Amino acid sequence: MAKDTLELIDFIGWTSLRQLHIVGVSMGGMIAQELALMVPARVASLSLVSTAARLVNTVGYWQNLRNRINMSRDLQLVDLKARMFSQSWLEAPDDYGDFPTNGDRVAAMELEKRQDVEGFTRRGFICQAIAAGWHHKSPEQLKELADKVGRQRIQVLHGTLDNMITVPHGDTLARELGEKEGVTKIIVEGRGHVLHLEEDKLYRAVLQKMVEKTENLE
Repeated sequence: MAKDTLELIDFIGWTSLRQLHIVGVSMGGMIAQELALMVPARVASLSLVSTAARLVNTVGYWQNLRNRINMSRDLQLVDLKARMFSQSWLEAPDDYGDFPTNGDRVAAMELEKRQDVEGFTRRGFICQAIAAGWHHKSPEQLKELADKVGRQRIQVLHGTLDNMITVPHGDTLARELGEKEGVTKIIVEGRGHVLHLEEDKLYRAVLQKMVEKTENLE
C-alpha cells in the first residue's frame, strides 16, 4: 500500500525535497512508516497517530487476528465502540448535534458502512487485519527512518484509553524513533483510538503546528 501511495503522489507530481506532510492513523500510520523509509528526503513532516512499529499482544497472533476479523461484523456495536473510543466521549452529547450522543453517531456511521457491501467487504477487512498484523519495524529500521527524515520532523500521538492499539505501542514507537533526540510525543489523557474525532480541535492544532515548524526547517 505504501508503493501504491508513492505511485499516486509521483503521478500528481509531489516529487520535490521536503514536500510531503504525511499523517498516518492506525494502519495508515504503518503505511506512513513504510512510505517515509522509501522516500525520506521528500518528507517534510511525519505524524504517526494511534499506531505502532509492530503489534504486541498477549493472546498470540492468530487469536489476535480472529479478534480483529470478528470485530468487522459479528462483534456487537457496544464492544466496537469500547475498543475505538473513550466512554466519556461516547456518552457526551453529539459534537455535531445530529444524534443524542457521540456514541449514537458512531453506531449510525458503522451501520451505514456495513450496508456498503461493495466498499466494505469481509475479504477486504481480513486482508487489512493480516497486513496490520504482519507490519514490523525493528528498532534499527526506526533509527534509520529517523536519521534520514530528521527527528525534528516526526511526532507520535496516542490516546491513553486506546483499546485497539494500546498506548505502550505509542511509547515504544516514540522511544525507538528517538524521543530523547527530538521526536515529539503527545499522549492524550482519557482518549481512545480515534483522536481526530474525540479531540478534533487539538488534533488539527497539533498537525498545523508541526507543518508550520517543519516548513521553516532547512
